[in-house]
Amino acid sequence: MPFVPEGHTIHKIARDHGKLLSGRALRVTSPQGRFSGDAERVDGAVLRKIEPHGKHLFYHWSTGEVGHVHLGLFGKFKVHTGDSRPEPRGAVRMRLVAESATIDLSGPTACSIDDPSVRTEILSRLGPDPIKPRQSKQKMFKKISRSKRGIGDLLMDQSVIAGVGNVYRAEALFVCGIHPLHPGIKLDIAELEALWVTITAMLRKGVKDGRIVTVERSELDIPNGVRIKRGDATYAYKRHHCLRCGTKIELLTIQNRTSYHCPTCQPE
Repeated sequence: MPFVPEGHTIHKIARDHGKLLSGRALRVTSPQGRFSGDAERVDGAVLRKIEPHGKHLFYHWSTGEVGHVHLGLFGKFKVHTGDSRPEPRGAVRMRLVAESATIDLSGPTACSIDDPSVRTEILSRLGPDPIKPRQSKQKMFKKISRSKRGIGDLLMDQSVIAGVGNVYRAEALFVCGIHPLHPGIKLDIAELEALWVTITAMLRKGVKDGRIVTVERSELDIPNGVRIKRGDATYAYKRHHCLRCGTKIELLTIQNRTSYHCPTCQPE
């Protein structure tokens, strides 16, 4: 089933693509045609930087305009390095070409070139991104502490905290011992602090590793140096039984997404 990439993936894309493209004049086209008008506005301009926030990417151009990409469920990038320029495959919305790299974007929910005010408006709707330095957690705390919605619902709300998806939601709540249906208004400050610290650590580790591994290696019977397999990399998410206590993992549907929790380690 398709899924929206979580924040660590977006930050890694920004970092990796930035190394290939930032500070260079780029050829910008739309092989598919749906982005042609916007592409013409920045074709030949210098890409100053790529800025991630939550699940959004912002491209800062020397023209003063800002590109916006949200991958959504089906968006994906294809990176070609070297001097070769392969023919676009499929419905490529945006192609970015530098001297030694070509990056194709297909199937995004959003792809546009805008006045900087559009970026400002988008950011105003989003919660803090815990991967970024100097983010204020108070906006997240205030929204959660005033809401009767379950915390499992609130953590997936990008206006509360940006970048958390289904995996990190399940894993952060497990580590903090909080049931996903527990109302936000009933969480105390210590629980809110624990969630922020846990989510921040998990997402930043995801950027470093290039994958989601939330389990401490000491809790697995896997030697150092051996890669942790995907099925062993989480405490509760998509497990049949809790890694710590062996209780059967329970599933809930929250906002049309499946939530995973251990009823023993996360009592309601």
